[in-house]
Parts: sequence; structure tokens; C-alpha cells
Amino acid sequence: LFLFVQLIWLGMNVFLFVWYYRVYALGDKYLYTQRLLGAALPLARAPAACLNFNCMLILLPVCRNLLSFLRGSSACCSTRIRRQLDRNLTFHKMVAWMIALHSAIHTIAHLFNVEWCVDARSNNSDPYSIMLSDIGDAPGESYLNFARKRFKKPEGGLYVAVTLLAGITGIVITLCLILIITSSTKTIRRSYFEVFWYTHHLFVIFFIGLAIHGAGRIVRGQTEQSLKDHKYSVCHNRTSEWGKIKDCPIPEFSGNPPMTWYWIVGPMFLYLCERLVRFWRSQQKVVITKVVTHPFKTIELQMKKKGFKMEVGQYIFVKCPKVSRLEWHPFTLTSAPEEDFFSIHIRIVGDWTEGLFNACGCDKQEFQDAWKLPKIAVDGPFGTASEDVFSYEVVMLVGAGIGVTPFASILKSVWYKYCNNATNLRLKKIYFYWLCRDTHAFEWFADLLQLLETQMQERNNAGFLSYNIYLTGWDESQADHFAVHHDEEKDVITGLKQKTLYGRPNWDNEFKTIASQHPNTRIGVFLCGPEALAETLNKQCISNSESGPRGVHFIFNKENF
Repeated sequence: LFLFVQLIWLGMNVFLFVWYYRVYALGDKYLYTQRLLGAALPLARAPAACLNFNCMLILLPVCRNLLSFLRGSSACCSTRIRRQLDRNLTFHKMVAWMIALHSAIHTIAHLFNVEWCVDARSNNSDPYSIMLSDIGDAPGESYLNFARKRFKKPEGGLYVAVTLLAGITGIVITLCLILIITSSTKTIRRSYFEVFWYTHHLFVIFFIGLAIHGAGRIVRGQTEQSLKDHKYSVCHNRTSEWGKIKDCPIPEFSGNPPMTWYWIVGPMFLYLCERLVRFWRSQQKVVITKVVTHPFKTIELQMKKKGFKMEVGQYIFVKCPKVSRLEWHPFTLTSAPEEDFFSIHIRIVGDWTEGLFNACGCDKQEFQDAWKLPKIAVDGPFGTASEDVFSYEVVMLVGAGIGVTPFASILKSVWYKYCNNATNLRLKKIYFYWLCRDTHAFEWFADLLQLLETQMQERNNAGFLSYNIYLTGWDESQADHFAVHHDEEKDVITGLKQKTLYGRPNWDNEFKTIASQHPNTRIGVFLCGPEALAETLNKQCISNSESGPRGVHFIFNKENF
């Protein structure tokens, strides 16, 4: 389905490009403009139409409240469609790259347009272009060439760039676009999130500039009345007779009215409503009820907020004004909907998380009083793929490192449901995989697995949860220690009955084994982890799913926020 959406989107881009290219290359209205500007005219206007279309789309995938509403509305969205909503950031990036491509074409083409207009105005071009550029000098005439003063290069181009509205806004929005895209690379996002966060908000200036970019009406064509009075086919070779005979009056020109705002006003209004909802929710009081320090520089914040309702696997945005008044950071909820608080686990990996760690007093040995804890603002919760876990009878949960957090919420919820003797639970089997580089990272999660392990055994349903923990990084001394204790009843690392495995899973074997145990079943595969692992699991889902409507089908879902 996502491929179908991509094809429609690409098809619309192709259609708009071809359609507007033909309008400006072949349309009667722009034949004289073509003589002045040549092929650069349609090459500037065709990508401009595509830019309008893509700028209309770019904000929609990041309207998180809208997406959460659609995801939570079964009347609007089936499970299959909801899965496509989880690819919102992928689509957002695709649209962004398309905007970059069309912006480059549009800008380069207009650079040629400016050069040719300046040359024609300074009598440094062919006689026909010079003659067209002189139209508008006499009183009562309307001009075609937007360069009205006579300058030589490069002064003429600079004059156009810094005096015309189209030039000024074009420079501003191009610079904004360059900064937004270059700061959105994976390296910048992960290592310098603040740079990514602040530069991304240049989109406000970008959209303001975009909305008024065409107000100067520099792209001009013949007026409707002039097309009737002055036919190009009759008059274009009789320039000496223009204004002297009835059939060939001096042509009149007018600029195109700005159209961009028609395309973007709707999405901008939706996004404004989105931000107002976020602001309203962020002003509601949040109380930190407990701060737990876990090994491996991980802290857990337990919080309460009036009216807060969540589902498994959802995430929130958190702001701590004591650390930064502007920055919001996303974190997956690790609590279950059945609990009377909500919690997040935060790994200390950057300046902001380090600041929050210190603000909560986690760098001190003594007990921290509740009134000394910093104020926290929370926006959310927002829906993710993990919400659909209970829609399947069999699921595979795959977490890499701290990516295990959404599954903590799911497993806690399962535990609560079993404690309350849930009989209508559709989910019958969980295969849980956790890949981690360091043994210390297992500690905060092991207690939850032990609770589930005990609960399932007490209810004679030990087969409900199968979990495999993989340690992907260890040294020789650790390996020797593990080997000595391998025969003990409980695992030396986690304290669980299920022993820790070393290395990485053989996914081909895992998928084939699960497929053989659950024929004619739709199996949900949920991942929170890196892109490389996502690509591997997606390929396994495709290759191990049967082609017919019956048989086993692996449905891949990935966390994106």
C-alpha cells in the first residue's frame, strides 16, 4: 500500500512537471516570454508547480495529533492503513528530497532567466530580445522584461536579487532549505540534536517566504485581451509594424498572480492547530513522583498528569525548562495503561540528557526531595506501530539496545491482563528478542521478565512468552566467566531461567521455525532498532510469507518517532 502511495505521489510530480512545462513552452500566452527567456522559462515554472504540491504535503506527516487521531479511529483506518501511517517520517523525508530537487532546478533556471533579462536590457543580446525588453519604456505600455534598469553583469544580477521581492525571498528560502536539509542528516540528528531541532524551525521563515515569493509577479505573459487583439502567429515577424496597424497593436503583458498560498494555506492551518494543541497540553501540570537510577547511565522518570491516557508503545515529547526552554525530546513510554502513572527510561548520551540527569539530582549520592525535582512539560502521547500488538495472535518483538523500551510497556500490560484473568486476550504467543552490546543494560529490564516468567508458570502458560536475549559485545574474560557458570539453573547475567545467547540471531532460522509452528497465521513483527536491522527483518518478512491469502504471513512494523 505504501508503494502504491509512493507511485501516486511520483505520478503527480511527473504530471505537474509535464503539464506546466507544456503550458509555458507551448502556451500562446507565453510565446513572447519564450522568445526572451528560451527553455529556462518552462524549466523554472514546471518545478515551481511541483514545489507547490510538495510543500503542501511536507507538513502533514508531522501533524502528530492528526495521525494519532486517524490511528485511533477504527472507522477511518483499518490495521493495514494504520501501518502506513507509521511511515510518516519516511514519506516526510521523501517529500523533503523532492523539494530539494525541484528547488535546485527552479533556482538554476531562474539564474539563466535573470542573466538573459539583464543582457537583453543592457543591449547585450539578440535584437528581438532587446526589442521585447524595451516594451514598457513608453508611457502606457506594460513591460515584459522584469529587469527595468540597465546594468552590466554582474551588477545587474545582483540588483535583481537584492531589490526584487522574488530575488530576496528566493535567497532566504533557499538558505533556509539548505540549513534544514544539511542539519537533518543522521550524524547531525544523533550527535547534535539541538542543531537539528533549532534549524528545523527555520521552516516558519521558509513558508512565509514561499507564500510571498510570487507576489512580485516577475513571470509575465500576454494578457487575455492582448491575445485577442495581437495574435502571435500574425505579428511576431512584423515587429516594425507594431502599434502602427490595427492587427498588430503593441502587446500588453501582465504578471501571474501568486498561487503558492492556495496550496499551502490548508496544511499551514492544520499545522497551526497542531501546535496550539501541543502548547495547550504542554502547559498542563506534570508531577514527577519518582526518579529511579538504573545501571549503565539510565534513569527512569515516573510521572502523573491529570487526564493523561495512554496505550501500549506510545511515546511522548518531554521538555525540561531548567535544561532548555525550547527543546523537546521524544521518549517511548515504558509504563502500562493499567498503571496509575506513566514512565520513561532515558539513557544519558548527550548534553540535554546529561542536564536532565543532573537536574534530577542523579549525580548526587544523597536522597533528593520531591520539591527539588525540576518542572517537566509533556506533550502527547502519540501513537506508534506497537499499538497494534494486541491485534495479532502471534507477535515477534525485536528490540535493539534502548530500543527495548516500547516492549516494556507491552509486556507490562500483558502481565497486568494476566493478573486480572483476562480471557478475551487475542494475543496467544509472544516471541521476544533483545539485542544489546553491554551486560549492564540488561539489569533494569530483567525484573520485568522475571515477573512475567513467574506469572506464566503459575498459570500453567509458560509457553506464552518465549524470549531470547543476545549479547552482541563481550571480551575474552567475560566469555570465560560465562562458560564457567553456564550449567547453573539461572543465567549469570540476567538471573532468568532462559540463558543469555552470544552473537546475533540467525534470523532465517528464527523465521522459518516460527512459520512452521504457526501455519495459516498472520504474525506481527515489531521492531524498535536501527535501519540496518529493519531492512533485514523486512526482507525476512517478505521471503517467509506465503503468496496466497491463506498460509503464514509476517507483517512488519517499525517504530518511528
